[in-house]
Amino acid sequence: MIHAANLIKNFQSFRAVNGVSFDVPAGVVYAFLGPNGAGKTTTIRMLTGILEPDEGQLELFGLNYRKHRNEILNLIGYIPDRPFLYGKMTAIELLRFLGSLRKLDPNYVKQRSMDLLDKFRLADFAHEIVERYSHGMRQKLVMATALLHKPQLLVVDEPMVGLDPRAALQIKQLITDFAKSGRSVFMSTHTLEVAAQLCDRVGIIHKGSVVADESLASLTERMKTKDGDLEAVFMALTADGHEPEAIPV
Repeated sequence: MIHAANLIKNFQSFRAVNGVSFDVPAGVVYAFLGPNGAGKTTTIRMLTGILEPDEGQLELFGLNYRKHRNEILNLIGYIPDRPFLYGKMTAIELLRFLGSLRKLDPNYVKQRSMDLLDKFRLADFAHEIVERYSHGMRQKLVMATALLHKPQLLVVDEPMVGLDPRAALQIKQLITDFAKSGRSVFMSTHTLEVAAQLCDRVGIIHKGSVVADESLASLTERMKTKDGDLEAVFMALTADGHEPEAIPV
């Protein structure tokens, strides 16, 4: 699904991504982890076409991003950590608007929109304007927009933010089922417990470079941690030579 080789992205004199390489096969949930400022969001923005790498090779679905950008974007669903929604639109208007931008059949969009809103328990609010939605409701609506065109790859940045336990469980099941169907999920999260529960492979980025890219079982075995302890692996691979200090209270 994704082949990234030696990706580099600079912002003036600052190198945010420094030779990042990883592969995401079909049918897997790939957790992309790293401390704040490690380069996760910059990498995601390159995957979703928002930014273009300064150097390196990026292929999705076997297609070169520079040559087949529009074709690739039609196969991706993106759920950002801070989504923007048109607050004066209703949920159904928003989905139909996005469907028109993708040139989808209006009859398909109408049926698909109601199906998604129903599954996310938003059907009763389909004709409410989005600015009246709670944060959790908006997060679920964003997920519905990402699934509208039945993408082959789902790119998710912090999927559980603002969700109640029932909704979080639903999203976990959605991510698992999505990968089981032969599609893939590229997921960035700070919640290591969620990553450990859902992921098949793990990529860990630190100071702009990938320091691990393998299955969770292989990674924990290599790092000699017990019981697949992803937290211990993460702390070891992103250590800066000192333990975090206690915060006075």
